[in-house]
Amino acid sequence: MISEKMSALARNNSVIRAMFEEGKLLAAKYGSANVYDFSLGNPNFPPPESVKNAIIGVLSDTSAANIHGYMPNAGFPEVRAAVADALNARHGTEYASKNLVMSVGAAGGLNVALKTLLNPGDEVIAVAPYFVEYGNYVRNYDGSLVVVPARAGDFQADAAAIGAAVTARTKAVIINSPNNPTGVVYTESTIREIADVLRAKSEKSGSPVYIISDEPYRELAYGGVRVPWISKYYADTIVCYSWSKSLSLPGERIGYLAVSDECADSAQILEAAAIATRVLGFVNAPSLIQLAVARVLGEEPNLSGYAENRELLYGGLTKLGYECVYPEGAFYLWVKAPGGDDRAFAEAAKKYNILLVPGTSFAGPGYARLAYCVAKETIERALPAFAKLAEELRL
Repeated sequence: MISEKMSALARNNSVIRAMFEEGKLLAAKYGSANVYDFSLGNPNFPPPESVKNAIIGVLSDTSAANIHGYMPNAGFPEVRAAVADALNARHGTEYASKNLVMSVGAAGGLNVALKTLLNPGDEVIAVAPYFVEYGNYVRNYDGSLVVVPARAGDFQADAAAIGAAVTARTKAVIINSPNNPTGVVYTESTIREIADVLRAKSEKSGSPVYIISDEPYRELAYGGVRVPWISKYYADTIVCYSWSKSLSLPGERIGYLAVSDECADSAQILEAAAIATRVLGFVNAPSLIQLAVARVLGEEPNLSGYAENRELLYGGLTKLGYECVYPEGAFYLWVKAPGGDDRAFAEAAKKYNILLVPGTSFAGPGYARLAYCVAKETIERALPAFAKLAEELRL
């Protein structure tokens, strides 16, 4: 018999992944051009050419030693130093190599951070709707996820609600901006309000409440929208970043944790995070891709392609009568389910070979998520199918 924890996870396998697998079956049956899969945040755009050249350059560097070997669990010192320098240049921070731990993507980084921080029974607050795996990650370390709803209407995080949810057992608050699944970017005022609330709570209790900032979409913000660097507003922040989305490298699993010297117990956190990387079985972030990303730290994502998809999908659906949240970042469209039943909406969409994820999977019932990181042609072909769906739903 497998463990009780894994039995529960197996019974409640990710709806997103299930949709993705169903999409492959539908594509085999109807042809991939006739299936409109908006389920998984798997970037369709290829990585920049510079990434390929960087990988080839690392492999061709005859002076480089140990390209495929072990290094310190926190990652290559020279890679961490390069990342720190890039962050300092961009955000006016003062990171050094010692403030970084290279991670196996943002998900690996989140697990390292939670493994580092949590004792059994500790609480972690998440703002709903939130990435579906947060609950699983927290429960991996015998913690408890406390869900706080975002503000109605604009889906900004509600600082007062977060403060009201803080207890003596609260260890951290997960902040995800740009947000998956809504595409909302939390404003500077929202971040300041959260920081003020958590600072007051921490001072009152004498123990820090950390922010874990989940940032795989940091560079994906449109039209000059600014994504605040949270540790500048709140010192007790652990940043979890990934190049999965910005450089279209989700399968390479490469990211980092960043913890400033001003963060409470920063030295202990960083030391424990490096050990947690080993204890969790990652040992270290993949060596080749560590060395490669260090060569392309100034590379920008394909914002124009994502922005074009955003306008095409948002504009097309709203013209058909669908209600959508206009996304300022990431590559997801948060669509209100006609009639309010998001699961029924997703099932109805399947009849037209449209795959979308019910909002219930993100603790956001009444909505559905569409990932528009697909080929532009997929959106163009999908809009007539959405029109037929709208007609059935009498929009």
